Amino acid sequence: MKQALIVLEDGRTFLGEAFGAPVTAVGEICFNTSMTGYQEVLTDPSYRGQIVTMTYPLIGNYGVNSLDEESLQPHVRGFVVGELSPIASNWRAGGSLEDYLKRWNICGIQGVDTRALTKHLRVRGAMRACLSSEIKDPEEAVQRALSCATMTGSDYVKEVTTPEAYEWDPEDRLSRDWTIVKGSGAQSGEVLENGQTFKPLPPVRHHIVAYDYGIKFNILRRLRQHGFKVTVVPATTKTEDVLAMKPDGVFLSNGPGDPGALPYLSGELKRLIGRCPIFGICLGHQLLGLAYGGKKFKLKFGHRGGNQPVKDLTTGKVSITSQNHGFAIDAESLPRNVEITHINLNDQTVEGMRHKEHPIFSVQYHPEASPGPHDASYFFEQFSKLIDDQHS
Repeated sequence: MKQALIVLEDGRTFLGEAFGAPVTAVGEICFNTSMTGYQEVLTDPSYRGQIVTMTYPLIGNYGVNSLDEESLQPHVRGFVVGELSPIASNWRAGGSLEDYLKRWNICGIQGVDTRALTKHLRVRGAMRACLSSEIKDPEEAVQRALSCATMTGSDYVKEVTTPEAYEWDPEDRLSRDWTIVKGSGAQSGEVLENGQTFKPLPPVRHHIVAYDYGIKFNILRRLRQHGFKVTVVPATTKTEDVLAMKPDGVFLSNGPGDPGALPYLSGELKRLIGRCPIFGICLGHQLLGLAYGGKKFKLKFGHRGGNQPVKDLTTGKVSITSQNHGFAIDAESLPRNVEITHINLNDQTVEGMRHKEHPIFSVQYHPEASPGPHDASYFFEQFSKLIDDQHS
């Protein structure tokens, strides 16, 4: 057993067993409360620059597979778990979590008291950390952590956005909804030998442009499943270039880092307001808030996991949502022509906004959540209706 350590910038130290690649990583440490979906967490571009702790105690039990990835590669800098499963027991598995991290040169640590680590972050707040199987001296690790850039002021979008525009899934194969054969009746989609089946896609109803601030594959899949043909463009694409494509609407994606470090993006969005229907999520939601003239602030330890309760103020309905963000929009800073539509029931932070004069809405959480929950998936249909209403 090779020992590893995770040391926070305030000196709190946790020892454990190394797995994955034998390297040293530094970054902001955070925790995710999801019980499943560790591969989706690893490959979510919104985790760029972060070391992620999973609060669920057993991780890796169902291995990894190519269908569950949210981007072309993992983005976390390090991975902290209570117990790494020694076997990958699932018929879909294409390999083990440890081999996956080794392949991508990412270090992991297991045997850590993740409950104590999570409670420490909840009390003290988010901070930088060093994870290593090479460094033995905690003081050296503290200095490495302190040398790392803080998340506030960091622009990671430039590292994860697409370098050039592209059409998502032109052959309509990547977006098909996956399931398994149930019963002996006729199946409506393509059935593979192992019992997996892919449902047929609906016809295209709208063409939209999606700004890629760190977009997840499942967002693109869900958009196509709701009748959208999607052209994905780099984060720095100018307003006139987007409008020249004559889209029915514009989608603003999730992404990593501090929205306040991205004035070149929020400033461009300001020029887009009122010129076409817009739907934003996560970082896209925050950038819209800044474009409206609002202010952002850093949450003490962020919202990350699949169990965040959100209340729709227009209907009173509560949804359990998937979230991954460390910043939020200050409700008091928003102008009067922007309505707050959703709030987080844990801390009353802004989770949804709607412009009163233009066809624009946004949410802080993830309606496309993979593996779930799916309470908020109706927003894609709402976006479609918003576009229809503009054309009627």
